[in-house]
Amino acid sequence: MKNEIRDYLEEVQLRIKSRENIDADFIGDMLTRIRFYQHERLVHLIVTMTFAVMTVLSFFMLVTVQSLSALLLALLFLGLVIPYIYHYYFLENNTQKLYKLYYEALVIYRDTNK
Repeated sequence: MKNEIRDYLEEVQLRIKSRENIDADFIGDMLTRIRFYQHERLVHLIVTMTFAVMTVLSFFMLVTVQSLSALLLALLFLGLVIPYIYHYYFLENNTQKLYKLYYEALVIYRDTNK
């Protein structure tokens, strides 16, 4: 997913920079992809929040139970929640970039079709 978003952002930035081939199909494709990335972002937000809650609960369990298995569980959840947070951060930032690029492309499209 990361490579797909990076490649698409690069392609869009080049097209906007050159101000060429910005047509209704391109604008529609951008909206479709933004919707896909928004959905992906929502799913990862739900997963990230679930793992964050499980991490906090496992640390509470560690404090109350104080066993090796509770420590391992807490460390496991912590080890999983950190990459999830990083990936969600990536999705959020790049979706926001796509919003800005979409608005730029829309302005170019409207200017060329007056």
